[in-house]
Amino acid sequence: MGTPPKVYPYIPNSVPRVKAEMLARLGLDDSQTLFDEIPDRLKFQGVMNLPEPLADEYSLRRHLEGMLQRNGHCGNHLNFLGAGCAQHFVPAVCDEVNGRGEFLTAYAAEFYADHGKFQALFEFCSHMAELLDMDVVSGFLYDGAQAVATSLRMATRITGRRRVLVPGTLAPQTRMIVDNYMAGVDAAQVEIESVAYDPVTGLMDMADLETKLTPRVAAVLVENPSFLGVIETGAAAIGRLVRGCGAEFVVCADPISLGVLAPPAQYGATIACGDYHPLGLHMQSGGGQGGFIATHDDMRYIVEFKDKMYGLAPTVQPGEYGFANILFDRTSFGSREKGKEFTGTSNALWAITAGVYLALLGPAGMEEIGQTIMRTAQYAAGRLAGLDGVRIAFDTPFFKEFVVNFDDTGLSVAHINAALLEKGIFGGVDLSLDFPELGQSALYCVTEVIRKADIDTLTSALEGVLSGGSISRR
Repeated sequence: MGTPPKVYPYIPNSVPRVKAEMLARLGLDDSQTLFDEIPDRLKFQGVMNLPEPLADEYSLRRHLEGMLQRNGHCGNHLNFLGAGCAQHFVPAVCDEVNGRGEFLTAYAAEFYADHGKFQALFEFCSHMAELLDMDVVSGFLYDGAQAVATSLRMATRITGRRRVLVPGTLAPQTRMIVDNYMAGVDAAQVEIESVAYDPVTGLMDMADLETKLTPRVAAVLVENPSFLGVIETGAAAIGRLVRGCGAEFVVCADPISLGVLAPPAQYGATIACGDYHPLGLHMQSGGGQGGFIATHDDMRYIVEFKDKMYGLAPTVQPGEYGFANILFDRTSFGSREKGKEFTGTSNALWAITAGVYLALLGPAGMEEIGQTIMRTAQYAAGRLAGLDGVRIAFDTPFFKEFVVNFDDTGLSVAHINAALLEKGIFGGVDLSLDFPELGQSALYCVTEVIRKADIDTLTSALEGVLSGGSISRR
């Protein structure tokens, strides 16, 4: 007798009898026949080294929990990582509401039954519109990077131009997504060019912008704060230049900063966008993201939104209104292949969660949390700048992130971060590969979850590393 086949209870149809019945129904003798069209060179010809099956749920759970316990995470480490996905406090009510059955059971941004979903999404859009000082807000997009890319595509359609300018400090991951979205727009490649930044201030180089801002430019993108944390204090002047050239002024903003910083509309943005992940969303290993786009009440812009929007619509009862999709035909759901841009699976659940967060905090709460972040980040920068060989890269106001340079220490960021990790600390994001002109620099992020004692712990740990601990020099 041969070795009996393994049965994996969590793999559908792995029972030999069930497989044999399925093959008989298909008129096949071997399941491998289903893969005949795949060339042999692409097939794995050996036997996979799979572990013995875990036949019961309890054993499987213990096995998985044992693996998960080996992970280092923000629950057992101090975290100073950001760069687009930062650790913020999530009030319990956010999880309570988004865990409700009428919201949680969702597919492709829709729910199988409507128990207030359109109203909840309308409230999210209303809160975001107030925060951004804009009139119209998209329902929800995949993430902030996709919102940036779609905003720039909107600008090319509005202006009919085929060139966009982006900041030289744009996050590399966002730039890749923008490059992908701009390829072959309306059968014509869109040219993307970076605008230099001042090495002392980190601000956009106005002279370089003026040189590149021609009548061919559809849009200029500004991040405020920038990927490197710098507050673009010249944004209003940039906006005047851009609009004077007939281009769209697109501003990507961090919504958690808008309790203390002016919203993009107040310094001339025609399109505002960003990621609302700081608003009550867990980091989810990088997956707790959600994008937004906002404009003024101008139909030239509104018809270019690719995603669903929610508003009030009259019902069959005179004088009565309900919550509904607005201008549905402009989306790819409504116009199919004639859509200007396509929409796929999205994240309505996160939009509802962010709406809960904004309703909970209100204007005063957003102001308080913004002030807390700025004060704490300033304290952290001051403490780190006091260490031998360490300096803050730019002399410009910043929000929650700032660049720390270690050139004069003789140590690499990679080595410093490895030493900090041994002490239970996630150091800043290493910028040496993506921004080599900054030398051995790291992007540190400080949010409202970081306390003074945490910063003092980081400072003490860095002091030990820099004074010649077990770390090797680069």
